[in-house]
Amino acid sequence: MQEFLDVPNFFESIYLVDLSPSLCDVARKRFTRLGWVNVTVVCQDARLFNLPKNNCDLITMSYSLSMIPDYYSVVDSMASLLDSKGIIGVVDFYVQSAVETSGRNYIGGSLQRHVNWLGRSFWRAWFDLDRVGLEGAKRVSLACYKTWIIITSVFFLQDYLEYRFGTLKCIDDRNYLVGGICIPYYIFMGKLTSSTTTDGELIERLDAACTESPYLSPRQHRLDMSAAVDTAVENRSKAYQSAIVNLSANLPLPSTFYQNTAQRIFYDEAHKKHTQFGNEFIYAFTWEDSRIDRHLLKIGPSDVILCITSAGDNLLDYLSTANPRRIHAVDMNPNQNHLLELKTAAYQALPYIEFWKLFGEGKCSGFKDILITRLSPYMSSQACQFWLSHEQVFASPRGLYECGGSGHGIRLVRWLVWISGLRSAVRGLCQAKTLNEQREIWPRVRRVLMSRPLHWAVIGSKFLWKAAGVPPAQTAMILEDYLDQDHLNPFNITLADTSGEAMWQYIINTLDPVARETLLSEDNFYYLLTLTGQYTRRCHPSYLTAKAHAKLSRTGAFEGLRIHTDEIQEVISRVARGSLTIAIVMDSMDWFNPKDTEALTQIRALNYALKAGGRVLLRSAGLRPWYISGFETLGFSAKRVGSRLPGTCIDRVNMYASTWIITKTSELALPGQESSKSLVKGQEATPTLEKLEI
Repeated sequence: MQEFLDVPNFFESIYLVDLSPSLCDVARKRFTRLGWVNVTVVCQDARLFNLPKNNCDLITMSYSLSMIPDYYSVVDSMASLLDSKGIIGVVDFYVQSAVETSGRNYIGGSLQRHVNWLGRSFWRAWFDLDRVGLEGAKRVSLACYKTWIIITSVFFLQDYLEYRFGTLKCIDDRNYLVGGICIPYYIFMGKLTSSTTTDGELIERLDAACTESPYLSPRQHRLDMSAAVDTAVENRSKAYQSAIVNLSANLPLPSTFYQNTAQRIFYDEAHKKHTQFGNEFIYAFTWEDSRIDRHLLKIGPSDVILCITSAGDNLLDYLSTANPRRIHAVDMNPNQNHLLELKTAAYQALPYIEFWKLFGEGKCSGFKDILITRLSPYMSSQACQFWLSHEQVFASPRGLYECGGSGHGIRLVRWLVWISGLRSAVRGLCQAKTLNEQREIWPRVRRVLMSRPLHWAVIGSKFLWKAAGVPPAQTAMILEDYLDQDHLNPFNITLADTSGEAMWQYIINTLDPVARETLLSEDNFYYLLTLTGQYTRRCHPSYLTAKAHAKLSRTGAFEGLRIHTDEIQEVISRVARGSLTIAIVMDSMDWFNPKDTEALTQIRALNYALKAGGRVLLRSAGLRPWYISGFETLGFSAKRVGSRLPGTCIDRVNMYASTWIITKTSELALPGQESSKSLVKGQEATPTLEKLEI
């Protein structure tokens, strides 16, 4: 503790409690030698200890909770001693299986918590020799402020601890020993769950921010609802519903409610739609040109935007340049949102030079220490767990941008450059000072990277495109556009006959104009990063500028950001009608199957969520996507604002065949609106907070 703050002067009083007289004597001598006069050593059963006055602000327990069997009374005693704003926490060994935590949404994350059967059996037997119990339910806590209590020998049940306190942070890790042996240990930080209306109002405010609904005070909730029910159907976020379930069952709220910031919205991390991604993000950087977005949308301070998170680069660009009122960042992959959280935390906690090392160079040798000591207070428990388990991303020679799904593509490109003997040519391409110089170098690179043998072996491979994350529906759009070319129309050529050639032509139409029209060394950081694995001080996204860092490091810079880990449809279906002004859906509409109805369902939901004149910005691999007609029949007008014809450059990425602005021109009637109104009038559809205590 002394490494982080001046203990003798920071704390008004410190109480060290232990049942062992000999250990207490050792402690007294140590504090006398140090001259710490604010420390009182108490030789007493922790269950019986009471403070002379007031409550404490910090309780810590370090590798001590596995010693006393009467854990319930000890946990209750700690809860009675802790101040309402105090923190309690622990670090200790543990063994636990995934079965023991299934169905619990308040534990603050279960990444790496599972210990296999062999590990559980071995460590239980090993610690039993010292009469240390490591049952799966045994875990404890840590804390800080004016009064500090240190418990040196206490035994806590994890289940009861997490039930008794709201979780701030919960980290599970392994202590690796010689021979690959690893001891599971955890760190838990928690706080008291409140019985006042303060947390209820927090839940209501967070719910209103998630759904863009008017804030309804819990005290006036029934009156306000009855007044509003004639004009609107009640919208509730998943965060609100999870809070209702937990409070009804007398459980703590999900850990996201106890964080320092309200950016990350609760999600069920055990759901299959989230676990399908494993523990890996796909995109380390965003592959859409944010400069074009700003030019087309002219984002202003009154805009409420819904956009796909991806790596978070573009939405950070919007926040730093346009300052919209609210941004709802949506991604079904939790790890993409963990990456966004890391970036927002770095803005708030790090100076610009360290921020640049993390996201400009993608490498930082002291990342773990920075994460624990400076970034973690600004992150959710889940995001903090994720990056602790992925500290090697920034510590490895490869760095951030050669990790994740997109990192596989970057490594493949660099391997092709190396094996083809093009390293010097590519270096010259990335350092060219003029377009003419770049145009002279490009044919040497093109001759190899876009050769027919390479096309046959790599680029024409269906497996490669699947591995790169291109869905079958999007691939079909590329093939259909290729067949629509005039020189193929007279012949009855099928998709199967031309699939490899179509993908090959698509790559040519992408790269040739980029090399001819955009200068990699000065302006096109998308391809500079792909070829070199990092940005340069001259060429990088706008969110990495010193100006953006100065703006987004200010207090309250991210108050308008909400991070949703869910499908777009799930989020927009819960947003209040007419509350969004802009929806930026990237190429996600391409992923829908034309034979299904999901695309039309999402278009209807967008109509409900957008205000009159609200706009959808989308990109597509097709020149005339099949779903555009769906927009036009469901209250929108569509305008193609960019067409990538052969030989043209639509933007700095140039990966998509078309860019569209879809504008809402008319309102659709809500399906079953009358029945919904009568339901709300006749009965309370969703439990409210005023009857529940937290």
